[in-house]
Amino acid sequence: MSGAGELHEVDPIRGLPELLPEGERILWQGQPQWWSLGQRVFHIRLVIVYFVALILWRVVSPGEADPSTMLAGLAVTAALGVAAVGLLMLLAALICRTTIYTVTNRRVAMQLGVALPINLNLPFKHIESAGHGAFRDGTGDIPLRLSMDNHVAYLLLWPHARPWRVRRPEPMLRCVADSAAVAATLATALAQYHGGGAEATAEPDASATCERAVAQS
Repeated sequence: MSGAGELHEVDPIRGLPELLPEGERILWQGQPQWWSLGQRVFHIRLVIVYFVALILWRVVSPGEADPSTMLAGLAVTAALGVAAVGLLMLLAALICRTTIYTVTNRRVAMQLGVALPINLNLPFKHIESAGHGAFRDGTGDIPLRLSMDNHVAYLLLWPHARPWRVRRPEPMLRCVADSAAVAATLATALAQYHGGGAEATAEPDASATCERAVAQS
């Protein structure tokens, strides 16, 4: 496993720090979908619900006798809500814009980082299994379980890591469009590399529900 921390001003191939070796080919490339990422990482919908509930509470609360004071308070609350949601949406969009996932017939590559871009290479020989969790909007997550002797720091990966797997972090392709097809492509490539029979299918609102182990080479 290599590439963490490498910086590249210009990539010879989009999403990859170097030209592909002979015999390696790109099977799929993609990015997270910003609205799906915003919901699952930054919980934008919950933030919106919170501020709407706060505004409604201030309207029905009997504590504000002066209408001008109440309106001023509502304006401040609404402004804070718009600012919070706008900031989270901007962060989600920036993360998606600066992220490129690549699946080849030999590895998974992840170009990550808003301020300090890094290129993370995950050769198939270090990937024990790949999971798939689909959402109702058609996007989904694809976590990668690495072998015990290979790991990447959770903070380096976030938000491209399976939630709460801190002691043994799992890199994850987050909120990718048409995730079932991507998972199937990756599973087929892993099976061919390891000589096994891995496969992947989609189940709505599941978190890594279709994990298929493949034997280490």
